[in-house]
Amino acid sequence: MNILVTGACGFIGSNFIKYEVEKYDDHFVVLDKLTYAGDIKNISDIKDRITFIRGDICDDVLVEDIFAKYHFDIVINFAAETHVDRSIIDPSVFVKTNVEGVSVLLKNCIKYKVKRFHQISTDEVYGDTVLDSDHRFKEDDPLHPNNPYSATKASGDLLVMSYHKTYGLDTIITRSSNNYGPNQHNEKYIPQIIDRLVNDKDILIYGDGNNKRDWLYVLDNCILIDKIMRKEETGTYNIATGIEYTNNDIASKILAILDKDISKVRYIQDRKGHDLRYALDISKIKALGLYPSIDIDEGLKRTVAWYMDNQAYLESNKTISYNDYLRKNYGE
Repeated sequence: MNILVTGACGFIGSNFIKYEVEKYDDHFVVLDKLTYAGDIKNISDIKDRITFIRGDICDDVLVEDIFAKYHFDIVINFAAETHVDRSIIDPSVFVKTNVEGVSVLLKNCIKYKVKRFHQISTDEVYGDTVLDSDHRFKEDDPLHPNNPYSATKASGDLLVMSYHKTYGLDTIITRSSNNYGPNQHNEKYIPQIIDRLVNDKDILIYGDGNNKRDWLYVLDNCILIDKIMRKEETGTYNIATGIEYTNNDIASKILAILDKDISKVRYIQDRKGHDLRYALDISKIKALGLYPSIDIDEGLKRTVAWYMDNQAYLESNKTISYNDYLRKNYGE
C-alpha cells in the first residue's frame, strides 16, 4: 500500500512512523512542514525507508501534486498545531492548520479516490468534566471544546465526519488522551518537568495542580492507532488507559524518579479556561481486544531515562519561539 503520513516529524507522528516501517513493507510518504515542534532528526534513523517531502498540508497545489503522484490507499493526519497555551496567545495558526489543512487533505482524498482517511484527534474536543465524577466521554457524545486548540481540532473532526456522510469517504477518527514519551517537545508538561529538574529549576504547575488527565504512553497509542487504521470498520474511537492522575501526581512521580524533593514545585497563575478533567470511556476499544499495556510508572521511567540519555534533545528545542513562549506564559 501507499500510505501518506502527515506531521510524522512531530511527537506522536514520529513514534508512529518508526513503528510502522519496522512492522510493514508498505510505501510511506511523509509530509511535514517542520515547524518548531517537528524535527527531521526524529525520523533520521528511518530516512532511507520512507519518502520525505517538506511541505504544508495547507498548500493546496503541493498537496494535490503529491496525491496525483502517489495514489494513496490511506492518508493518516498527525499534522496539527497542538499546544493549548500557544493557541491562547495566537489562535489563527491553529485555525489554518487544524481546520483549513484538514479540508485540503479531505478534498484531495475525494478527487484521487483515497480508500481511507484517518484523523488523529484528541480527548480535548469533548471539553472537561467535574473532578469528582464517574462520567467519561463516549465517542458519540457532543463536542464541547473550551480553548482555541480543542475548538480547531473539533472543527477538523466535524469536517471528517461530514466527508464520510456526504461523499462516502471511508474515515476513522481516533481521540487519544494525553500522550507522553520520547521525542516530545519540552513545552509539554512531562518533558518540561524533566528539563527544568535537569537544569535545577523549579517545576511550574498551573493553579493548585489538581487538574486530572489520563496519561497514555505514546508507543501504546501508536500500536492501537495502527490496529484501528488497518481494521475494516470505520468510525470514531477513544484511546486511553481509563486511569487519571492529577498534575501533582505526575510531578511527584517524576520527582521521585529523579530523586528530587517537593521543594522544587512552584505553583503559578492558572491557565485561561483551564479544563478540570479529561476522562474517556474506552469500552469500544476494549470490546475489540485493544488496551494499552504500559502503566504510568513504567512509562514515566522509560520517558525519564530517554530524556536523560538525550539531553541534547531538550537543549535543541530551546528556540527563539520556545523562549518567547516561556516569557509570555511564565515571565521567564
